[in-house]
Amino acid sequence: MAEIVLNVEVRDRTGTGGAREARRAGKVPGVLYGGSKAPVAIAVKSNEFRKSLYTGKLLGHLVTLKYGDENQPVIAKDIQFHPVTDEPMHFDLYRVEEGSTIRISVAVHFKNQDICPGLKMGGSLEIVRHDVELNCPADAIPEELIVDLSAKELGDTVRISDVELPKGVTPVLADRDFVLATLKVSSAGMSDMAEASEAEGEAEG
Repeated sequence: MAEIVLNVEVRDRTGTGGAREARRAGKVPGVLYGGSKAPVAIAVKSNEFRKSLYTGKLLGHLVTLKYGDENQPVIAKDIQFHPVTDEPMHFDLYRVEEGSTIRISVAVHFKNQDICPGLKMGGSLEIVRHDVELNCPADAIPEELIVDLSAKELGDTVRISDVELPKGVTPVLADRDFVLATLKVSSAGMSDMAEASEAEGEAEG
């Protein structure tokens, strides 16, 4: 089962009024969706919610919802933050049934930028997608997608096919090999290349 446990309370009031009431009581309001059951208004103590959130393993991960003596696996699919204080204001949890497939966005991270041939030549990494929507088995959701840039040259295009996905995980956009990033020549890189070319010409002359 998941590492994080959210101890929830069921809220009597729903809607904006109920959410405000929960916040005044030092809780973060949320809603539990999914499966064959109706949505349920819930809340978690603010300090406990923040503690789980700051582990980095809450949003988009399989976690355990605990209500009294009942436990069930859920996915935290959305968290809303206050625009000024950045405090969590509301969250959505989705019930996970055994063997089910989850549709979820997973962040894309690029490694080995320091040794990437294209970037060392003055190129720039233009990221097209910072995350990718995937269909994943509930017990095999990747924490991130890793793109290795160690062999990428100027002009190369990084596509979803360049990423090794876990077994059973597929892109929602399965009908095309879409672009994640490109290695483009930056203006600074073009200037450096022009100077290098001029220097070579002078040396030959």
